[in-house]
Amino acid sequence: MNAQILADVDLPRSQTGANPQHLVLGLFTDHWSATREPLPSAALVALLSDFGSTPVSARAAIGRLARRGVLEAEKRGRRTYYRMTQDTARVLEQTQLRMMEFGTPGRPWDGLWTTVIFSVPDEQRDLRHVIRRRLRFLGYAAVYDGVWMSPRADHGQTAELLRSVGVRSATVLRSTLTHTQGDGDPLAAWDLDAIGAAYAEFIARHRELAERTAAGQVGSAEALAARTKVKEEWLQMVSTDPELPADLLPDNWPGHAARALFAQVYDALGPLAEVRVRQVIAEHEPALADEANHRTTEPSGKF
Repeated sequence: MNAQILADVDLPRSQTGANPQHLVLGLFTDHWSATREPLPSAALVALLSDFGSTPVSARAAIGRLARRGVLEAEKRGRRTYYRMTQDTARVLEQTQLRMMEFGTPGRPWDGLWTTVIFSVPDEQRDLRHVIRRRLRFLGYAAVYDGVWMSPRADHGQTAELLRSVGVRSATVLRSTLTHTQGDGDPLAAWDLDAIGAAYAEFIARHRELAERTAAGQVGSAEALAARTKVKEEWLQMVSTDPELPADLLPDNWPGHAARALFAQVYDALGPLAEVRVRQVIAEHEPALADEANHRTTEPSGKF
């Protein structure tokens, strides 16, 4: 996977709860990934209403994304249309691939750890925050100040991250562990009990949804909102769990069941969510409705 991560893409920061800006980007990524055609603002506002956003908050979120350079606007007569910029689409595609690959069973491990050592001047504290956030998403944890380790992260992706955000002093190593002591053990950098509890809570929250989906009891509007929520929660898990190899995990690790549940819900609700997106777009721009699609957890990303 190309790991180009562009520091100049000013994406909104993650937060708990429904964030209209995140919802807009999620709709584009999940249901508008196969076309560069822009969507009418009115359709985006109507779609956000399925998530409880008011027209005022929806328009404000779209406007903020445009001002940040995440969306680009196009005027057609008196109407305004929006699409993701190409840089935004590239970054979110990388995030999508990371999320869908994460937790898949049977992934081998060569026994090597990737270590990142970097230095950022005090006057670049914002850059330090970006680096730490992206390293966590790739599966790293800080073992010492400025020293981060991961058993899974790809060293090529890591090197590209450091280059793309402009780090001047950094080293990336691939090596085996020959000795650890105290806090120097990288496994101590993650709270596996807390991560396991978060997986158990994820399963408890969404088990009923999986059952109702399998029984055909979920309508298209609910499918769109529920699927997006499940994906947002899975993104939080990806940003928290280092995806340790199986022989480093506790017995009966709940992450495997959580990943299976996520895939079941995300894939099963995809067609229904697509129907809803097409319905809403057709009310505002019928000629564009057939462009809507849906992603899956499969490597190809589509049914």
